[in-house]
Parts: sequence; C-alpha cells; structure tokens
Amino acid sequence: MSTPPSTESPPAAVVRAADALADAARTRVPCPPVRALLPGGCLVDAYAVQRLNVERALQQQDRRIVGRKIGLTSPAVQRQLGVDQPDFGALLSDMAVPDGGTVPVGRLLQPKVEAEVALVLGGDLPHAESTVADVLRAVDFALPALEIVDSRIAGWDITLVDTVADNASSGLFVLGGSPVPLTKVDVRLVRMTMTRSGETVSSGTGVDCLGGPLNAAVWLASTLAAAGDPLRAGDIVLTGALGPMAVAGPGDAFEAHISGLGSVRVAFAPEAARHARHEGGQQ
Repeated sequence: MSTPPSTESPPAAVVRAADALADAARTRVPCPPVRALLPGGCLVDAYAVQRLNVERALQQQDRRIVGRKIGLTSPAVQRQLGVDQPDFGALLSDMAVPDGGTVPVGRLLQPKVEAEVALVLGGDLPHAESTVADVLRAVDFALPALEIVDSRIAGWDITLVDTVADNASSGLFVLGGSPVPLTKVDVRLVRMTMTRSGETVSSGTGVDCLGGPLNAAVWLASTLAAAGDPLRAGDIVLTGALGPMAVAGPGDAFEAHISGLGSVRVAFAPEAARHARHEGGQQ
C-alpha cells in the first residue's frame, strides 16, 4: 500500500508541526505538544502533518508502507480524549521487530506496549462503505501482535490532534509467527493476557476493541477508501488494543497470549547495553 504524494504545498503550520515531530524523532528529545501549532485543532491538518512525515520517510532508502494501525479503539481512551471515533497511522517496514526480538536502547523515546489482533490481507478493500463480509473475504489470516507505541511529544501530553499528527503515536510492532484463518477463530471472543517480565500487566477481550477487531477493520477500510488510499492485498492491519498499555523500560520482556491465536514476545535491551556501546566507542 502506498500513500499518494500531495500535489500541493502544505500550509506553513502543517510544515512547522511536521518539522517539530521529525526533529524530536531525529534528536531523541521529545517536543512540546504540536496542537498549539495547528490553529483550531483541525483533524484535517493533523492528518496532513502525519502524511507529510510519512512521505518524507518514504524518501529514505528501503522504507515502505506495509500496513496501517488503528488507535483509540477503547471507549475509555476515547472518553479521555473527548472523541467518538478511532484514528489511524501508517506502519513502515522498518517498524517491524521479529517475534522474540529485542528493541535496542534508545530506539524509542517513551515506549509503551499493548497487545492486539493483527489481520493480514489477501485481497483489496476498495469500497468507501465496507462491510464485515468485505473484510472477512479480504483477510488472509490473523496473528497475535504487540504494538510498541511511542510519542515524540514530551510526557505523552497529547490530545487527538497531537496523536494523529504524530502518526497515531506509532513506534514499532511485533507479529506472531503462526497464521490463523478467520474460519478457525472468532476474534470478537478472544481473550488476551500480557505479562511484563512474568507479571500480568494487561488483559482484555476482543469485544474491548471497538466491539470486535473486525469492526475496527471495517472502519479503517471505509475511511481509507473514502480518502482514495484503500487497503490492499498484503497489508498488515493492527486492529487496536485489547487491554491497557504498559510502560516499557530497559530490560523488560513482554509476552502476550491471545486465545485461538497463540503468543508473541518482545524484549527491551538492558540499560547496560547503552553503557557498553559507549565504553566500546572510547577504546
């Protein structure tokens, strides 16, 4: 899936907000909220910021869009931010972490982890009024997934405008390795448990994700098709958190088990790894 490049120069406010987020990602120093840079808190401008930074990312060698993530699927989080619908961001190829892999120290700014159902498409979803039946036909298989969310904005001081502009607070993602067709599992009824270094830190069910992950996928498919950038065969869709996110720190190891789909794991390198690299550079 690709994002069509904009044919018009973006407004100055959009460029300033995009530059602030890009600088935070480059320097690894979070920036102030960007909502103050976007007059009126317009979501159209926020998505324009997101699109501009994604277009910039795609100009770098070997980076490509491999799918989309859906955010704000929890009613509790929607109430917290005062919204009544999800948001979305782009998944880039270099955001993927292997199952059981390790995130290097310093790769992210202020990461948190949440467990989700991932859908991988075998067909296109071109209709602006997509249905559950359309999604069921298009999905090739489901996988357990961990999304490692991150914010380029200091202290996670975000509103809807901030998170949309910041690519829906995307960071990295991890997919499990055993695909399951939707004929074998009802993703609305799955149960999730996520542990951090052996301690349970999150739990939930499929219905906790917008009433079911397929509902979230229908919303995304319809929204993107209406914008002229539909989901395509091969795309990965992270459908949204099944339970609360958990803060990740150096040395933490996360594992999520989702009934009917299996388990997925990721670790964060210990802080000692940073010091070892630094000392090695001094020799």
